[in-house]
Amino acid sequence: MKIALFSDIHANLPALEACLADIERNNPDAVYCLGDLVGYNIWPNEVINMIRKRGIPTIAGNYDFGIGRHSDECGCAYKTDEEKEMGKVSISYTNEIVTEEERNYLRTLPAHIRVEFQLNDDKLNLLLVHGSPRKINEYLFEDRDEKSLHRIMEQADADIMCFGHTHKPYHRILPSELDGKTHFRHAINIGSVGKPKDGNPKGCYVLLTIKEDGSVVDTKSIQVEFMRFEYDVEKAAQAVEHSSLPGKYADMLRKAY
Repeated sequence: MKIALFSDIHANLPALEACLADIERNNPDAVYCLGDLVGYNIWPNEVINMIRKRGIPTIAGNYDFGIGRHSDECGCAYKTDEEKEMGKVSISYTNEIVTEEERNYLRTLPAHIRVEFQLNDDKLNLLLVHGSPRKINEYLFEDRDEKSLHRIMEQADADIMCFGHTHKPYHRILPSELDGKTHFRHAINIGSVGKPKDGNPKGCYVLLTIKEDGSVVDTKSIQVEFMRFEYDVEKAAQAVEHSSLPGKYADMLRKAY
């Protein structure tokens, strides 16, 4: 089974269009979106409607949760006063242009999606969250302590956990002993479609392959491909510059930080 997963579009319509076209070329068996459809750019309604039109199962990101409730708080962890002020402008702008029908849709999005596979005699649980199973806006960075990350997955009963929010893709395999065998859990940050922060302005999504004869004790049962795709970054950046959004967001798109 091949599953496409993407996240953190952030109202970047050119990036979403390119992402979906690339996914279609790869012909996966299933497609999921891990949230943050809106914020930071000018196309929140168009992005929402593209997701809805295609019927893609989607969970709520922290930005979706806030805008869906007309909140002036998105749950972002801003590091500086400048970032905080820019965030306020983005939230206000998004609240102003999102229509009520699209806002209502954001309120319907679930907090997580759990898919249980039965492979041979092994059960395999796939958990899709935005930040973490514990909190929609918790950041699970790549340097997270292994014991902490393993504990989060164990408590959530997740063999494979896919998430976004940090906009920085990675795949970590976490071994543990269970009934005398080594049990492998997979933590996968799927990166960002419309606002990468890893120095690569190309959009990112994941193709997750689960082998039919797979097992939780075989690391090769799970294959993760980080798919980078080109899109019209300049169109997205100029859209920011021609709006009332902070111009620095355009620079962030061009340089991916």
